[in-house]
Amino acid sequence: EVRTRSENPRGDGGGNVTGGLFAATMLMLVFRRRYPKWWFDFQRELVRFSARVGAYAALLTDRYPSTEDEQSVHLDIDAPDPSRLNQWLPLVKWFLAIPHYIALALLSIAACGAVVIAWVAVLFTGSYPRVLFDFVVGVLRWTLRVQAYAFLLVTDEYPPFSLS
Repeated sequence: EVRTRSENPRGDGGGNVTGGLFAATMLMLVFRRRYPKWWFDFQRELVRFSARVGAYAALLTDRYPSTEDEQSVHLDIDAPDPSRLNQWLPLVKWFLAIPHYIALALLSIAACGAVVIAWVAVLFTGSYPRVLFDFVVGVLRWTLRVQAYAFLLVTDEYPPFSLS
């Protein structure tokens, strides 16, 4: 049997796109020691939009995510200086971040539970409990730090295991 469509049941290539962006960035850094500004700007804006979508999905804001405006999610990522980055570290950063993936997987499950509890609290009280809000924001911040280290490749500084 010959298939003409992707084996992905959803039909999207989201994982392939981000993997391709990571691979291209890694190859530019390893072989050319370059991180073009336009490439960085594109990736930064994609991460900013993803953060807005994540904040909206986690009920942290009720403003529909804009593709252009910063809104209530502020994400600052400094452009890397390729001459200050280790040339070969991009090959293993994704591997070095495995302890973070494990911790974040568990924290993400807890954050999903916190969002459900917060949804019920908002439904009955009209406000998001501050403790749950801070926890979910902390998980998102930690995730973004790991993403900046392991996939955006903008820093060689290993991210801390911290919600703050």
